[in-house]
Amino acid sequence: RVFSSSASSSSASSSSSSVTKVPLFLNGSFQDSTTSSWIPVTNPATNEVISQVPMCTPQEFEDAVAGAKEAAATWRHVPVSARQRVMLKLQQLINENKDELAKSISLEQGKTISDAHGDVFRGLEIVEQACAAGWLSEGHCVHNVARGVDTMAIREPLGVTAGICPFNFPAMVPLWMFPLAAATGNSMVLKPSEKDPGATMMLAEMATEAGLPPGVLQVVHGAHDVVNAICDHPTIKAVSFVGGDAAGKHIYSRACANGKRAQVNMGAKNHAVVLPDADPEATAKALAGAAFGAAGQRCMAIGVIVTVTGGDMGVRDRLVDKLAQLGDSLKVGPASDDATDVGPLISPEAKQRALAIVEKSVGSEGAKLALDRRTVALEPPFDKGNFFGPTIITDVTPDMTCYREEIFAPAVSVVAVNTLDDAISLLNANPYGNGCGIFTSSGSAARHFVANVDVGQVGVNVPIPVPVPYFSFTGSRGSFHGDLNFYGKNGVAFYTQYKTVTSNWKFSASDGMSGLHGVGASQS
Repeated sequence: RVFSSSASSSSASSSSSSVTKVPLFLNGSFQDSTTSSWIPVTNPATNEVISQVPMCTPQEFEDAVAGAKEAAATWRHVPVSARQRVMLKLQQLINENKDELAKSISLEQGKTISDAHGDVFRGLEIVEQACAAGWLSEGHCVHNVARGVDTMAIREPLGVTAGICPFNFPAMVPLWMFPLAAATGNSMVLKPSEKDPGATMMLAEMATEAGLPPGVLQVVHGAHDVVNAICDHPTIKAVSFVGGDAAGKHIYSRACANGKRAQVNMGAKNHAVVLPDADPEATAKALAGAAFGAAGQRCMAIGVIVTVTGGDMGVRDRLVDKLAQLGDSLKVGPASDDATDVGPLISPEAKQRALAIVEKSVGSEGAKLALDRRTVALEPPFDKGNFFGPTIITDVTPDMTCYREEIFAPAVSVVAVNTLDDAISLLNANPYGNGCGIFTSSGSAARHFVANVDVGQVGVNVPIPVPVPYFSFTGSRGSFHGDLNFYGKNGVAFYTQYKTVTSNWKFSASDGMSGLHGVGASQS
C-alpha cells in the first residue's frame, strides 16, 4: 500500500475552493473539521497555496482528548510484546513508504529530497528503538527486603500525553514523540506544525495500518489556542515540544503550572571550534554541510565558527576562503530540481527575518561578508520563493545581532579567538547549550574541550553530534527546559512513572530463623 498526504496530493492553486483541506485524525480515521478558520499551507519554493489546515474547534479538541483517554485505559494493559509488534510493523511501513514521505516533506517544507530522506531516517531510528519496548520498560525488584517481604518498582504509562511539533522536521520530530509514548502504553494527542502537516497525517495512517488501536494517536491542528488547550487540559499528563524560544518558554511555564511533565527543546546557537591543526579540507566540507545544509533550518546547525588563531589571522582567512568556495559552489533552488543543494526557507517572514539580522550586523554593527548569496535569482515560478543562499559573516563579535540571534538560515558567523580556553569561555558565556564541535588532530586538546565546555552535545571532528537513539538528545541550558530529554532512556522515563509495590507473603506465621535476636537482624 502507498500512503499519501492530502497536502502532497493537492493542487498547487491559491483558490480556496480547489485546495485540499487537511482533516483531523481521530479515533483511527480521518475526520473533516467543522471549523470556519483555516490556515494556508504553502510551497516555500513558490509560495503557492497547496492545502489548508483547520483551526480545530474546542469541541473537536475535547473529542480528541476524550478518545485518547478511553484508548489509554485499554492500551496500557495490552502486553508489551503486542505493542512491540505494532512498532515493528510501523517500522516496515515507514521504510516501504519513505519516498512518499520525502516527497510530502519536500513539497511542504522545501527540503531537498536527500534532506527529506534524512528527516525520515532519523525518525525511523526512534521507531526502531520503540521496537525494544519490553527491555526499555524494565523495572527492578529486591527479593526478601524483610522476612517474606518483596519490593518491586514497575514502570507504568502516564496515560494521555501530547506532542507539539515544529516545521523544520515534519517526520523526525513526530517520530521522536508518539512511538515511544505508545510503546510504553500511553496515548498521544499530536499537533503537527500548521506549516507542513502532511508527513504527520501519513504517519498516523501508517500507525493505524500497523495495528495501533483507535484513539492511541490523535492528530489535531491549529495554532495558539490548541497549544494552550494542550497545556491546560487536566487529562493530559505530559507535553513534549520542539520549536522556538518564545513558544517553548510559554509552553513549559503553562504546562508545569498545570502540574504536567514537560520536555521542551528550544533555540540554539551551535559553535564549531577549529584549531590550527585541524585537517583543512575535511573541516571545511564538514562545516559547509553543517552550516548550509537543510537551508540552515535545524536546531543543530552550526551558526558560529570559532577559529583559534594563536595570533595568526591567516588561520581564519584560509578556512574562510575554503568555506566560501564550497558555499559558492552549492546550487540554491527548489527541491523539484535534483541538482539543488540548498532549498528555500519556510516562509517569507523567515526570509525577511534572516535578511534583517545580516543587514543589521553588517550595516551598523561592523561585521563583514566573506560570501554574500542572500539574493538568489531564479526563473518563474520560483522567483517568488523564499530562497536565501549560503552566506558567511566575518569579523563578528559576541555583541552583534548575528551572533546573539538564531538566524535559522544558511548563514554562519565567524569569530576569531587566540586560545582554546578563550573559545571555551566564549561557548560557556553563550546562553544556549544544544550542541557544539571541535575540529583538531590533538587528542589532548579535544579531551580538554569536552571536559570543560558546558554544552549538552559535543562532537569531536563531528559537526552535528545528534546522538543515535541508544542515547538521548541532551541539549541543555537555554536550549532545553525540563529534566528528561527526548528519546533514549530519558525518553522512556519521560513517558512512564514508577510504582513501587511491597508484598508480604510469609509462608507461615512461625517462619523464621532462630539465633539472630540481639545481633541487629529483625525477622519482622
